[in-house]
Amino acid sequence: MSIRRMVKVRGGMTVVTAVVMAFTLAGCGGDGDSNKPKGPQKSSTPQSQGSGSQNPAPSASQGSEPTEVIATLNGQEGMTLLINSARRDPGGFLTVTGQIKNTGSQSYKDTVAWRGIELKGTGESVAGATLVDKAGKKRYYVLRDTESRCLCTTGVSSVDAGQMIPFFAQFPAPPASTTEVEFSLPTFATAAVKISG
Repeated sequence: MSIRRMVKVRGGMTVVTAVVMAFTLAGCGGDGDSNKPKGPQKSSTPQSQGSGSQNPAPSASQGSEPTEVIATLNGQEGMTLLINSARRDPGGFLTVTGQIKNTGSQSYKDTVAWRGIELKGTGESVAGATLVDKAGKKRYYVLRDTESRCLCTTGVSSVDAGQMIPFFAQFPAPPASTTEVEFSLPTFATAAVKISG
């Protein structure tokens, strides 16, 4: 008889537990009005028009060009190097960033000169870039890591007509008193660049 009562009590506890859980879950659902639409709803995914696959909208980083150009270097066959910044980094470096653009009508393939004469065996890069501090009478070369790879844009074997490629090169920072340097990259003209930071 005591075993029967135990079973009945356990069965009753299961029902009570189920009812409590049902009320708890119902209470977590909100005030009821949040499930009703408050106005015309738009789908979070764009509707396709006609047949064909949907293309995702381009992100800001893909389609937007940096707004400020602090120097423009013209090169061979319609090549242009737009410098957007020359900024001091906290670790004692100076990072030059910009865009390499082919404004010509044909693909540009003479990128071998961009790697300079020091790193001929390391593949395509812009390691031939230099900075000149005229006031301090010093030339700065692109930094290398412990395996002699440049801290710069690599892997550029050609630039198609109309194509724009992000560019960066990292140098040792000139003294804090230096506010302007001359930037050069083989096959491009030299330009004065103001340092920020």
